[in-house]
Amino acid sequence: MDGGKRKRSVCATQEPEAQQKMVKDKNIKAIPEVVTLKKEIGLLSACTIIIGNIIGSGIFISPKGVLEHSGSVGLALVIWLSGGSIAALGSLCYAELGVTIPKSGGDYSYVTEIFGGLIGFLLLWSAVLIMYPTTLAVIALTFSNYILQPVFPNCIPPYVATRMLSTVCILFLTWVNCFSVRLATRIQDIFTVGKLLALGLIIVVGLVEIFKGEYDGLNPSVAFTFFKSPSVGGIALAFLQASFAFSGWNFLNYVTEEVVEPRRNLPRAIYISIPLVTIVYTFTNIAYFASMSPEELLASNAVAVTFGEKLLGMFSTIMPISVALSTFGGINGYLFTSSRLCFSGAREGHLPSLLAMIHFKSCTPIPALLVSCTASIFILCIGETHNLINYVSFINYLSYGVTIAGLLYYRWKKPNLYRPIKVNLLVPISYLVFWVLLLGFSLHSEPIVCGGGLVIMLTGVPVYFLGVHWKEKPKCIYDFIEWATYLGQRVFFVVFPQVDPIVAATTPTEWTDKSSTTSNASGTF
Repeated sequence: MDGGKRKRSVCATQEPEAQQKMVKDKNIKAIPEVVTLKKEIGLLSACTIIIGNIIGSGIFISPKGVLEHSGSVGLALVIWLSGGSIAALGSLCYAELGVTIPKSGGDYSYVTEIFGGLIGFLLLWSAVLIMYPTTLAVIALTFSNYILQPVFPNCIPPYVATRMLSTVCILFLTWVNCFSVRLATRIQDIFTVGKLLALGLIIVVGLVEIFKGEYDGLNPSVAFTFFKSPSVGGIALAFLQASFAFSGWNFLNYVTEEVVEPRRNLPRAIYISIPLVTIVYTFTNIAYFASMSPEELLASNAVAVTFGEKLLGMFSTIMPISVALSTFGGINGYLFTSSRLCFSGAREGHLPSLLAMIHFKSCTPIPALLVSCTASIFILCIGETHNLINYVSFINYLSYGVTIAGLLYYRWKKPNLYRPIKVNLLVPISYLVFWVLLLGFSLHSEPIVCGGGLVIMLTGVPVYFLGVHWKEKPKCIYDFIEWATYLGQRVFFVVFPQVDPIVAATTPTEWTDKSSTTSNASGTF
């Protein structure tokens, strides 16, 4: 974490010939001509990454939180629709940033490029420490709860059993992601289809009930009958719960460098995926509310299981299995994308350089994947699901807002920069207005939870100045870093990725500032 300017480990900084020598010592026959992240994510896989990351556990646990804080069925449905609309506004902004700054790493890479190292590091710090490990832990706990529900039909599954099963699931999918990018994306494709089928089953069963005339709870006079007085703070917390279900809409931006033709496929995938998920979520909640009373939904710890037990009879076991498959795909997607964040942070010199290395043969960021896996397993043991959701939703929205504010600042800072996509200014401004109101009221309603997230984020300030900004560290520290990096390379067979000559040839013109071009100056950042 020395900012990348200090000489890295001997093995890490050697030329490709030296790296090949290290490989030959292990009697390994085949070495790729270029050791770099491979572009293996087409439009279909790009859509499944977005859909698969959004549809994880949120739609199966957040309906309870949204209804509880909103106070009525009608307002809860409005919040679900609004949550999708807000995600759509944010995704439009991220589409512009993704093709303007074509780097993997998402929010972190954009904020670092626009605002500099400290702000970028704080986003990285909060994401690596809280945001993504927490989300992974919540999805893994949902997976284990639904898998074990048929085994313990009359009680809550044991604490130890859920944690052990969650840990096994995370470890297995970490191995898959370490082994092959192609295998990880194929799993994502298959399980995304599976989770859409699971939600499709809920929607179809709910529509059958509506056609039977069982929709009294959806009549406006009943739906907007409040079982508790609504408050602005409560509505803000309901939005945070819904936003957790929509989190992941920006995750394709974390793997931009692995997307085939990112300028075309990144925005297309966003435009296809966000409306599809919003429609599916809205109809899923309509199915829930058509089949269950608010009291039944609030009393349930597994909404989809309660739904299945009430309407599917002897086939009710289909529901927990379907939800478990859905969350399994969600865990895979979050591991895939969150590890790329660690990879990008290390490449910028904000994390240990070992995390910027990839396996010489499979070209997967094994050290970064292991960090994501370890942090998630640690979070599994210390948190309760609904509190974790409030933590992660608040920090998620904080990161989104800072990134979209960066879009406006970048428009002013580099007005002549070539932007393949340029959204109307009303889009980021509308998002930021909503963002300020939501975070302000959430902080007012839950000062301990939301304030705790802010405090954890700000603990990154001294870490940044000690680990990144301070260049003249004692020699013993550098010696230890070099030794640890070399050891990690020998254990995991990882090297720094080489520059793909095709990318190297296209990137400067993609990032050209028109004003710089006209003055015959270099147009790269």
